[in-house]
Amino acid sequence: MKLQHNRGIRIQTRIIVSAILLLVQIAFLFGVVYNISKNSVWVYVLSLIIGVITVIYIVNRRGNPSYKIMWIIFILVFPIFGVSVYLLWGGERVMPHLRKRMKVCEAHYMKYLPPDWEIREHLKYYDIMHSRQADYLKAESGYPLYDKTDTEYLAPGEKFLPRLLEELEKAEKYIFIEFFILAEGEMWDKIHKILRRKIKNGVEVRIIFDDFGSIKRQHKDFISRLRADGIRISIFNPIRPSVDIFMNNRNHRKIVLIDGKVAITGGINIGDEYINRMKRFGNWMDSAIIIKGAAARSFLVMFCCMWEFTTGKAIQIEKYIANYNEIHDGYVLPYCDDPLNDKNPAEGIYMQILSNAQKYVYIATPYLIIDNSMMNILRMAARSGIDVRIITPHIPDKWYVHPVTQYNYLELLEAGVRIYEYTPGFIHSKLFVSDDKVATVGTVNMDYRSFVFHFECGAWICDNKTVADIKQHFEELFKASTEIKPAEWKKRPVLDKLKEFVLHIFAPFM
Repeated sequence: MKLQHNRGIRIQTRIIVSAILLLVQIAFLFGVVYNISKNSVWVYVLSLIIGVITVIYIVNRRGNPSYKIMWIIFILVFPIFGVSVYLLWGGERVMPHLRKRMKVCEAHYMKYLPPDWEIREHLKYYDIMHSRQADYLKAESGYPLYDKTDTEYLAPGEKFLPRLLEELEKAEKYIFIEFFILAEGEMWDKIHKILRRKIKNGVEVRIIFDDFGSIKRQHKDFISRLRADGIRISIFNPIRPSVDIFMNNRNHRKIVLIDGKVAITGGINIGDEYINRMKRFGNWMDSAIIIKGAAARSFLVMFCCMWEFTTGKAIQIEKYIANYNEIHDGYVLPYCDDPLNDKNPAEGIYMQILSNAQKYVYIATPYLIIDNSMMNILRMAARSGIDVRIITPHIPDKWYVHPVTQYNYLELLEAGVRIYEYTPGFIHSKLFVSDDKVATVGTVNMDYRSFVFHFECGAWICDNKTVADIKQHFEELFKASTEIKPAEWKKRPVLDKLKEFVLHIFAPFM
């Protein structure tokens, strides 16, 4: 029996055409380079010189060592072609005009964030250790710390959807939505029904979604129908047949903002697998957080920045800023990360939590594709007596990614890190919790794509009841998972070890 989600949905031809034309461009580039080098010894020698110079440049520039090694090998094997591809896609960079555009957008909206000096000083007085994490996030992301905020943790998606619908029903002025995946199906139908009714009642609705994440999950006329409903749509980085380096950067954020008073983020996209109405990789486990109060303003600023960045049209943010009832339940600091600057708050806050832990750190991530820096911090925490536990999927969503996750198991296990695989299926949650004091919920995976290439967001929370809820959820997850034992893991088949070893070479691309 086919699920309603799949009825009538077809892969749009433009993604196939785009892929074919992109491959043609790459093949043409390779052919030109090969023929030039084949017919001229001097050209080949010159290519080697250029390759060596490029390698020296890569070694001396700032950046991730693992990422550098991959490019160095590629350039030395294919000198001219490797250099050409590196100039197009390498260097962990994007075009300067995109950096400039985002800075202009941030200048328009970041000034509307409230000052937080007194709040951070108050946290520092009572808890100087964890206040340093807030100070770090403020310095790296630019977003402030809040204290007049309430949070609610929701997992799995089956619990999340009814609460999302309940909050959408309360909207009086506007609903802003931003997702990596916006897929047609039962989940979307329930959301869409409310949005159409709200629009008739004068509620403004804007939606941003990533083209790559959503393109195979929508009917051909999906966007035109939404616009006909009165919904304002912005498509992030539309897929096109181009070797443009920005094609590698996607908007992985998940944000729902209601009247400036309620914000929602987490790992859950709009798709039926997230509520287990469509089975793809066993049982899908995911989580989200509802934020009410002052901290919702940071998500408003994030959304406005992205809307102007993608459409070129400014939002008059003043009319969307809301008053709220004062709620006091610990501290909340929303943050976002993107590839358009040299900062890395998403990976940095994970490292901060591990470095400051006194008793335990529990982690859930669908991918564990990490560099030496993160590996060393995880190992040092465990060797220092910290109870470090990591939950990854037992049923992967990508056959070529999970072996790279598993490649890291043995080194972590030997250091004392406890690793679990979520036995019922695929865990998509991105969670950290530590010492009954701090936690993060958001969109950031522990992989290169989230840390380097994608637009991401999350919320750091401290001294909040939600921290206890997240820890309790981890206790349930551990019971539903299989712990990987070092002695047994060493006995896995040789072919599995070989697959992990080979695929790990390409880890920085994953």
